[in-house]
Amino acid sequence: MIAHTHTSRIMSALITKFESLSIDSKFDDLSKEQKATVAQWESVVANGSIKSSLNELNVSLRDSTFLASTFKPTSTDIKVFEVTLPILKELVSSDKDIKTTYIQYRHILRWLDYIQNLLELPGNEKLIINHDIELPREIIEKIKKPAAGAEGAKKGADKAGSKKKEEKKGGDESKPRGKPDEETLKKLREEAKAKKAAKKAQQAQQQTEQQAPAKPTAGAIDFRVGFIQKAIKHPDADSLYVSTIDVGDEEGPRTVCSGLVKHFELEAMQERYVVVVCNLKPVNMRGIKSTAMVLCGSTDEKVEFVEPPTGSKAGDKVFFAGFGDEEPMKQLNPKKKIWEQLQPHFTTNESLEVIFKDDEDKETPIRKLTNKNGDSFKVASIAGAQVR
Repeated sequence: MIAHTHTSRIMSALITKFESLSIDSKFDDLSKEQKATVAQWESVVANGSIKSSLNELNVSLRDSTFLASTFKPTSTDIKVFEVTLPILKELVSSDKDIKTTYIQYRHILRWLDYIQNLLELPGNEKLIINHDIELPREIIEKIKKPAAGAEGAKKGADKAGSKKKEEKKGGDESKPRGKPDEETLKKLREEAKAKKAAKKAQQAQQQTEQQAPAKPTAGAIDFRVGFIQKAIKHPDADSLYVSTIDVGDEEGPRTVCSGLVKHFELEAMQERYVVVVCNLKPVNMRGIKSTAMVLCGSTDEKVEFVEPPTGSKAGDKVFFAGFGDEEPMKQLNPKKKIWEQLQPHFTTNESLEVIFKDDEDKETPIRKLTNKNGDSFKVASIAGAQVR
């Protein structure tokens, strides 16, 4: 996903690199509580709900150096790191008030910085952390204890004495002492029933949140041919270009921020046709709202545009074969992780054509990116590229 910050490499590569270090990542010696914590965070990763769990992650890392409260990181730290790093990179790069992000996620940032240096990630994949930002002292609220001492004891004694007087005035001496009346029993039953119902509802909600969403199709994504009318460097971000791109909208061209400065000269961004993803949620990138994303193929060393075929026009619909009749979603819901589920399947074949490769699709495992004429969309030279 080149328009946003460059994401980390696939998890298997990070785990392999982690296991090659002199770090013990086994779970045999963990306590039951530690194993439960590991299971919790690996479930969050599997369900794609790490973004909604950032505050909980920050609190967990406030109280422990690593997720399982171990002296050294475990493979669980690496799995959570792999999905958390791109989210924090996006927050840091898009938030106008970067200090607020540092304050809110100070413990996650500390943990990310340690792990990325432990794994020796390349500079372009790291989260650049400004260690010179002065943060206010963290205030941790403490639960207030009930009143104690002589004054508290006096209040308790007065209350008990008053209760005894009331019992003597209106109480029925024929009733056993301490046994509640029928009205009190009824109230207690209702309270117990309400608590049970609330607990059941909470458990049902948690189960629903943990269930993986239905697998989306590639037809949900709004790919179009776009024409870059003009591109300039972002005034507040050295790695970003700000482009004005015609994608066929009636209201006119869109503003798009792309992290392509390291890969293309400014001249290469002028007056050219590209493929654009048009239904991602708009993102503020250092004060400028980006409303689309330029599609590129890449490796760790090289980035190339996905090139529309000759004769293409701004606004032409682009789709993976078999999904041409589907109407794309107006906007992809970030909470449902539709883009994150589909994008890892985008790559290029030996003919440099952009394809959707789905090993679970037995009928049509490979679909080419195409248009109404059946033309192919290619990159210049990278086979097996990551397309984003």
